[in-house]
Amino acid sequence: MRDFTVLGIETSCDETAAAVVRGRAPGPGKILSNVVLSQLEEHKAYGGVVPEIAARAHVEAIDTIIEAAIEEANVSPSTFDAVAATAGPGLIGGVMVGLTTAKALSLGWGKPLIAVNHLEAHALTARMVARIEFPYLLLLISGGHCQLLAVESVGQFRLYGTTIDDAAGEAFDKAAKLLELPYPGGPKIEVLARKGNPKAFPLPRPMKGREGADFSFSGLKTAVRQIAKSAAFADTDRADLAASFQGAVIDSLVDRVGAAMTMFRNEHDRPLATLVVAGGVAANGAIREALTALAKERGFAIEIPPPALCTDNAAMVAWAGVERCQLGLFDSLGCAPKARWPLASLSTS
Repeated sequence: MRDFTVLGIETSCDETAAAVVRGRAPGPGKILSNVVLSQLEEHKAYGGVVPEIAARAHVEAIDTIIEAAIEEANVSPSTFDAVAATAGPGLIGGVMVGLTTAKALSLGWGKPLIAVNHLEAHALTARMVARIEFPYLLLLISGGHCQLLAVESVGQFRLYGTTIDDAAGEAFDKAAKLLELPYPGGPKIEVLARKGNPKAFPLPRPMKGREGADFSFSGLKTAVRQIAKSAAFADTDRADLAASFQGAVIDSLVDRVGAAMTMFRNEHDRPLATLVVAGGVAANGAIREALTALAKERGFAIEIPPPALCTDNAAMVAWAGVERCQLGLFDSLGCAPKARWPLASLSTS
């Protein structure tokens, strides 16, 4: 089986990104280029991503970013086996920019188009950096998603648990606002938490010990708000509250992942099972350490991509394109962008 070379384009939120990746499943692959332009400054004043501003910024930057990725990879478009782009889920205006650009390149270069599910790109990233066989257990934690799934093959996922309210990354961002930390708040929580006592405030651990593997973070967020808005709360308490919040999230994640490990073992009798952690929140060092310890305790191998490949990037989109290209799974130029696109809805049939 030969290697495949794919151009990937990612515009689902506030990063305009393009990458060239070469390889074949089950990995690892080789990242020839991975160019990411953040829109942090454009959205900072609003304390969050403004969809209309994001879409306009993608339009202005996309051509330059793709050219830079191709130049850095030092390849000719004639060598591409396919053009892959995020087709959802995400902010629909941004998704349209990347997918429409990919369609134009596909048509102009005469290369197949691959419409990539953004969540599947996260799910498969670990196979780009390490040789990982199906099936494996996946914890997908990002600003908009918090799920535990068995990844059984490309396009085949079994859902064990999901959030019933806020995603983990959303909870981090909301807690950061309550602590008056600058945008983006999630990473700022981690930095501040290093200076605090994680046992200073007795915050709840929602869903801990419950049957199944679902998550909930709304009650935790409410508890943080009540403390942060209380008259007794002082500026000197901020690090302790950040540490206590992060500790509560970690305890919840460890408990829910532990439950999913049991479910996975019951379905997949493997000598060595693997836990993969993906998504932007997987860049959090304290979470990575806690899940690594859990995996060791439960007899799971663990694979967490480098932080730069956990946050949104185009290399993961290109790799998902490699996986689908290898299986001959291409899309028509008439495929539509999707604001919502659950992993469970994917099918390789």
